[in-house]
Amino acid sequence: MMPRVVIVGRPNVGKSSLFNLIAGRRISIVDPTAGVTRDRVNAVVQLPPKRPGQEGPVVELYDTGGYGIEDSQNLTTSVERQIANAIGDADLILFVVDAQTGILPLDEKVARLLRTGGADMNKIMLVCNKVDGEKLEMEAADFMRLGFGEPVMVSTVTNHMKRSFLESVREAIDFEALAAAGKDDRSLDPGIQLAIVGKRNAGKSTLVNAFAGEERVIVSEIEGTTRDSVDVRFEVNEHVFTAIDTAGVKKHKSIKGDIEYYSHHRSLRAIRRADVVLFMVDASLPISSVDKQLGNEVLKHDKPTVIVINKWDLVPEETTQEDYAAYLDDALKGLDFAPIVFLSAQKAEGLKQVLAMVKNLYDQAGHRVPTGELNRIVRDIITKRLPPAHMGRRLNVFYVTQLQTHPPTIGIFVNHPDLFDNNYERFIINRMRDQLPFSEVPIKLLIRGRKEMPEGT
Repeated sequence: MMPRVVIVGRPNVGKSSLFNLIAGRRISIVDPTAGVTRDRVNAVVQLPPKRPGQEGPVVELYDTGGYGIEDSQNLTTSVERQIANAIGDADLILFVVDAQTGILPLDEKVARLLRTGGADMNKIMLVCNKVDGEKLEMEAADFMRLGFGEPVMVSTVTNHMKRSFLESVREAIDFEALAAAGKDDRSLDPGIQLAIVGKRNAGKSTLVNAFAGEERVIVSEIEGTTRDSVDVRFEVNEHVFTAIDTAGVKKHKSIKGDIEYYSHHRSLRAIRRADVVLFMVDASLPISSVDKQLGNEVLKHDKPTVIVINKWDLVPEETTQEDYAAYLDDALKGLDFAPIVFLSAQKAEGLKQVLAMVKNLYDQAGHRVPTGELNRIVRDIITKRLPPAHMGRRLNVFYVTQLQTHPPTIGIFVNHPDLFDNNYERFIINRMRDQLPFSEVPIKLLIRGRKEMPEGT
């Protein structure tokens, strides 16, 4: 547990921009279209320290949807329920208004919601955004009529008054009192990060909520419900995980508009920053070109992967898991090493099995094999099957070493690197899986010449 800071306000006041400013990186999608944010987007961030040389306090920051938006896909009730849940859990609420438009009726409606909705008035900070100059600083005082005191001013566009704003956020939180109440987790470590990816309506958000044990993200049959990538941190048997819910991936040619473009690329970015990927497949539908596209993306980044077969309860009884696994091996080329789990996310079945497998893959990818053992195993593999000689040149292996973990990366230093073609590399990797503790994770092979050998070898 750590202090929670929640950003609320009507649409288009700059909540997502403010979230990104505090986080120090682009996380929430920012777009002029009202109602882009739907879920509670969050990040663990470190605020500036009170004094130089100290460590700044750590908080969990939440962005929320715009209150009062009429959602184009009839998700208004779900969005407002997410806002209410965030407010209920908050240790500090940043009520954001727009200095350039002045007070609008919807600002007053949000103010009434905060006053009557059970929020502690001492936990609410009025934030006047888009204060780009001195003239707007003067006009910002009018927002005191909302009844939350003098507004703290900032501009997320020009960073005007950014430093004083962040200091005000830090000073508004009683960290000592929260620590006494048990909210003293200062760790920025997200634990094992799980990117949950798949095509639309594969059940990704349902699985995230099952892990969290609550409605943490909106679940709907409507395609495109999830837009942002949402991090949900949870703990099981003293192991910390962060599940990253992502927007459903679709064909490149089917992406329409900036919002879908940003959603798509945040899904791909989630794969890149994940420790393990949960690749969700809808068992009630055939493997599609989108599934294959995602499989290639996972392979490209050498990510340990669990193939999660969801909605298995909808498959005809005569279809066995063995038959389906054989079908997958043929349909998703290159992922035959990835373990498969069959489950129903809606019924919260098979969760422990999935997390145990995730932990196992993470440990496999982090294992380091002693250099002597690695040289013996790889030399034995190559000796039994040398690549074909080319123009009288034959392969000679000088040295083998593990260069890094996550993914396990093996460097093989030889006299003629060009003798290794793709087929021979695949052969080496497959034999390594049989003899090294990397049977279910990607192995990255780097073939190098004598001049690139590590010093001292």
